Amino acid sequence: MPVRYGPEDLPVLLLCNMNPEWEGPDREAAQSTNNLMASALNTAGHTVDVVEITDSRLESLLSCYSPSEKILFNQCESIPGLIHSEHEATLIIESMGFTYTGSGPETLRLAEDKPRVKQVLESLSIPTPAWKLYECPSAHDWNLFPAIVKTSLEHCSISLDSGSVVMNQKELESRIEYIIDNFNQPALVEVFIDGREFHVPLCGNGKVQMMPVVEMDFSAFSDIHDRLCTYDSKFDSSSQHYNKIESRIPAPLKNTELIELEKICLNAYHAIGCRDYARLDVREQDGVFYVLDVNPNPDLDIDASIACSAGHCGMSYPDMMSYLVNLAAYRHPVFAKI
Repeated sequence: MPVRYGPEDLPVLLLCNMNPEWEGPDREAAQSTNNLMASALNTAGHTVDVVEITDSRLESLLSCYSPSEKILFNQCESIPGLIHSEHEATLIIESMGFTYTGSGPETLRLAEDKPRVKQVLESLSIPTPAWKLYECPSAHDWNLFPAIVKTSLEHCSISLDSGSVVMNQKELESRIEYIIDNFNQPALVEVFIDGREFHVPLCGNGKVQMMPVVEMDFSAFSDIHDRLCTYDSKFDSSSQHYNKIESRIPAPLKNTELIELEKICLNAYHAIGCRDYARLDVREQDGVFYVLDVNPNPDLDIDASIACSAGHCGMSYPDMMSYLVNLAAYRHPVFAKI
């Protein structure tokens, strides 16, 4: 007789990264996060098998498990040794028949291509900062300052630091050259919106919900070059950005502002094809909310924006993780019928 499961005890296969190239502290942090997620799912009632991706043989790693018996909780950000492979992992997962949490390969591939995301947003009249793509340092046709220079094909704030904000042509062209030389890709130049920044978590399918908005408070910084979420603000606990940027939950916004922000973010969520959950990075200036980034595979660590927002709603970390499992379960050929 087949085992019957309820929403609290669906069996989970937790797929996460453990790149052998990571050094001690990075490896320890990843291991801690993986253990914490597994523990949270256990606490919520799920049985959990943890699969850590240490090389490119993802299909071999997953071949020991039956897709009909598991929900795959996808925390894979890349396949070791393969750059820009986040979407490739989901292609393999899908080809093996697994039902998994989060967005599909087309959405993940689109979200990594920042110029394409900007084009989609603009085509639907969703506000996003004015921008241009540069494949060489010459940028005489750009005259909007302050500006910010980013990589065009990365996520996790890769390349962002205090030097990313530029105030004149000389700084602009120098930074474009830096991006091209160091990251081997075109540079994305945007108008820098020197205003309030919000991280907006969204969850669900069909009827998508905006969770409590998190404001990133840059009031500790008087220099415009420092008023942004840098790479170090997320990953270097010794950096000033990590220690001085405060999170305000919920963001102090008027009801009319929340309504407008929700409309814009829901439109962007659907436009990019997000599924189950996502986080949008948004800035406001002169009453206009500008979408900076759509992240369909955001950080789900216990101290990340989505978990903090869920906590403000009264949802524990184990409950949040279980909720995401159950969103995926609606797509499972067996568990959807329970």
